[in-house]
Order: sequence, then C-alpha cells, then structure tokens
Amino acid sequence: MSTAVDDELWSAVGDPTRRRMLDLLLSEGSGTATSLSAHLPVTRQAVAKHLGVLDRVGLVHATPSGRERVYRVDEAQLARAVAQLSAVGATWDARLRRIKRIAEAIERQRSAPPA
Repeated sequence: MSTAVDDELWSAVGDPTRRRMLDLLLSEGSGTATSLSAHLPVTRQAVAKHLGVLDRVGLVHATPSGRERVYRVDEAQLARAVAQLSAVGATWDARLRRIKRIAEAIERQRSAPPA
C-alpha cells in the first residue's frame, strides 16, 4: 500500500464511531446504516457517511438490498490493516527500547562516582 492509502486507512479507523461500526459489523456479519444506527449515538445519515469512508478505504463493501445497502467487512483488507498496525507497533517498541537503554546509560554515568 502507498503512504497515501495508509493515511486514509488510519484516518478512517482513527474515528471511534467507525471502529464501533466495524466491531458491530464483525459481530453481526453484516448491517445496514439503519441497523447500525440503532446501536450508535448518531443519526442514520451520519452512519451512512461513516460507512462511505470505510467503503472508500476498502474496509467494508456494500451490496444493494432493496432501498438499503448491506455492508460487510472486507476481512482481507482488515487483516492487512492489522498487520500494518502490528508492524508500526513493533517499530515503536524497538525505538522505545533504544531510548530506554540510552536513558539508563545516562543515568549510570550520572550515578557513577567521580573518577
């Protein structure tokens, strides 16, 4: 994935309402803007806009069903997002371990008796 797509993806999942929607879709298997809005503190129109954002980044896909659209999570795209997040987490863990080692070395130098 390109950096622009990553930015869009993380912007999409950065919103707590959209994360809750993904949780609902995963637990229920599918949902519509109407069914999701019954579980969220936002209007059906707001849910539809959030679903549009998730659809644009490929995390959900819609299938027309009468007057509604039924949304399902794209599990392959979600797995790629989770893998990217894990990679970012591992990178930051390594950076933080390095910072800790540097801080400990500085502290040892400060605590060492003068020569």
